[in-house]
Amino acid sequence: MQLTPKTQLTPKLAPTFKKIILDVGGMKCAGCVSAVERQLTQYPGVKSACVNLATEVAVIEIETGEVDPEALAQRLTSAGFPSQPRQAGEKLAGAATPEDAEERKRREIRSSFQQLGIAGVLLLLSGIGHFATMGGQILPLLNNIWFHCGLATVAILIPGRPILIDGWRGWWRNAPNMNTLVGLATLTAYTASLVALLFPQMGWQCFFDEPVMMLGFILLGRTLEQQARTRAAAAFRELLALQPQLARLILNPNPEKLTLTSNIVNIPADKVRVGEWLQVLPGDKIPVDGEVRCGQTTVNESMLTGEAVPVIKHIGDVVSAGTLNQSGSIAIVATRTGKDTTLAQIVTLVEAAQTRKAPVQKLADTIAGYFTYGVLTASVLTFVFWFFFGTHLWSDVTISGGMEMMNHSPLSTHTSNSLSTHSPLLTSLKLAIAVMVVACPCALGLATPTAIIVGTAIGAERGLLIKGGDVLERVHQLNTVVFDKTGTLTSGNPILTDCLAVAELLDNQPYSLLQLAAAVESGTYHPLAKAIRQAAQGENLYIPNAVDFHTEPGLGVSAIVEGLSVILGNWEWLSQHGVVVSDTAQQMAQHLAKDGKTVVGVAVGENLAGLIAVQDTLRPDAAATVRKLRDMGLRVMLLTGDRLEAAEAIAKQLGVDSADAIASVMPSKKAAIIQELQAKSASKVAMVGDGINDAPALSQADVGIALYSGTDVAMETAEIVLMRDRLNDVVVSIELSRATFNKIRQNLFWAFAYNTIGIPLAAGVLLPHFGFVLSPSGAAALMAFSSVSVVTNSLFLRRLADRL
Repeated sequence: MQLTPKTQLTPKLAPTFKKIILDVGGMKCAGCVSAVERQLTQYPGVKSACVNLATEVAVIEIETGEVDPEALAQRLTSAGFPSQPRQAGEKLAGAATPEDAEERKRREIRSSFQQLGIAGVLLLLSGIGHFATMGGQILPLLNNIWFHCGLATVAILIPGRPILIDGWRGWWRNAPNMNTLVGLATLTAYTASLVALLFPQMGWQCFFDEPVMMLGFILLGRTLEQQARTRAAAAFRELLALQPQLARLILNPNPEKLTLTSNIVNIPADKVRVGEWLQVLPGDKIPVDGEVRCGQTTVNESMLTGEAVPVIKHIGDVVSAGTLNQSGSIAIVATRTGKDTTLAQIVTLVEAAQTRKAPVQKLADTIAGYFTYGVLTASVLTFVFWFFFGTHLWSDVTISGGMEMMNHSPLSTHTSNSLSTHSPLLTSLKLAIAVMVVACPCALGLATPTAIIVGTAIGAERGLLIKGGDVLERVHQLNTVVFDKTGTLTSGNPILTDCLAVAELLDNQPYSLLQLAAAVESGTYHPLAKAIRQAAQGENLYIPNAVDFHTEPGLGVSAIVEGLSVILGNWEWLSQHGVVVSDTAQQMAQHLAKDGKTVVGVAVGENLAGLIAVQDTLRPDAAATVRKLRDMGLRVMLLTGDRLEAAEAIAKQLGVDSADAIASVMPSKKAAIIQELQAKSASKVAMVGDGINDAPALSQADVGIALYSGTDVAMETAEIVLMRDRLNDVVVSIELSRATFNKIRQNLFWAFAYNTIGIPLAAGVLLPHFGFVLSPSGAAALMAFSSVSVVTNSLFLRRLADRL
């Protein structure tokens, strides 16, 4: 068929995606998380969604131009989860102003303590009733069943009302949650007790204390949980608070006259533009990333790097937003502002890390999505078994309001014959209610996010950026750590040690070997080039002009110097240009390399003119870092583009096996080496580099660890960024990651263990032979304790932080 121009088929462009953030409220448990994710992923144009219960944030990847964030938020709101999108202009990944944050924090604290007060009163009044007989005629009211009926009614209508409403909404939208289970259990217990009270001829027991104590324990648990979660997120809030609010703009600065001027106007820090001049006084926070143009001072950078010692800043030095100017007045020119500053990037990374889930948590959330239905099924089965079989097989069992079999509770009856009447219906009903309450999936939903919040916040305090729960799990599986050499294990500031002529080619030339080498290296910025140029400048040598530069990363450089073709690089580079290296030169180079020096050949035309040796010193903590990693059971390897002899010399100084020193590897081939290591015995490999030339290898590794180099490449590529630029932080980051993931595993273990133990106890497995059963109020207490214990266990990471 011939197509007209109007009907010509054009290839469909692949869709592009972007990420948006929604603040989501109303989530109470892991079941809610699953329901929110399901609502989001079913929306057209949404590729993926990740929801965090602890931070109440949803990160959604959407098809560009196909999804309206407002409409997406409205969908969640109508489903019972009040939501709103983060606006692109909001400060620091949506952070509110400090005043708003403080006011919201105060409201949350007031609300928490109000709940705590209500819970305490409910538990006190209901609990005293069990001991009312001890007071004789002093406390007659507390022994009155109508008083406890009123107490239960008040508990349901006032503190229990939000729980019942939210639970009903969850049931109505086919997404039952924790409140659904608690509300159903509370209403069932209250209704059964009310029937027993109004129709005493039925001979049922009243247990009005159960709904009161259930709600009391639930509120108590939520209050303690909220306080613990607030403490867990404290470090992140402190990081948000670092963002300065004001900047002192210098109007009409004169770059020729570098003095601080009084022509200053205060403007919001987020309105500063790149290139504008700012004044920073002692005691001020530096408002943006910038470069010092006037003055000298000391800057406290501990809020970003964790390094407590202030850093002296001179003209030309860079400063970062959020750091504290201590001693002098300076003028800076803005280089990065708003969301592009180092502080903003760190905040964005930390918040993203707290949302990224470990694979083990994804499994837990999947289970939790169906958990409520499973609990309701278990509750129904418990009722059916005991009503139709259990109470007939063990006809003498009955339970009351306590944690074990009791037939004498003053609250369990209001007529004399009720004590002797056995009710299979009430026995089965109590057991079913207890199963519903004890199995609420709160702890399951908090197990991972609380540990990640604490772990990543501790890391941020110490200049370690760990990008999420999935990274923590991979760190836990590592067995091999590969180090780049130059700039990672070494200081990155090599010095020239030897300059040896191996021919008489230069006898009639006006320039020395070092002058020619410096001229060629003037066209590149490699650390070796810097060392050669500095050596020539140190001897006050004239550096001739060079043209037609050609650089091949990992091999060498060539140029035309005063009409001479000069080639500088390794043996492979020289061979490509037809240069023959004599046996004598090979032996000289081998001797230099054995001392750990990097050897560079210099050729004029097709003839080798001489050798230059450059040596880079190891970082002071390099050997100790390698030793600690080996003590942790990790295999340590060295990856370098240097000669094998030089690599083996460095490996010997570090205590690395010579077989684990891989040499003569071009930057473009490093990723392939990492892939080969991963393929051998399914090794889990971490790559440690400077985040620039090593970006492909960092990306290929299971865990990329970058020493912060001031570039966005390190931020984007590596899973762990070491802001302090200290090699020992490799060990610290792995220890913190392992400890955090261990907390995740402990939390998940206990979350499942509570249900594994609690459900059979609540279902009455020990009732026939031991007379022990977990009552509804006891189940509520255990459920509340499980959530609090999981969050508290995550807070114990702080103890580890003090040892890092």
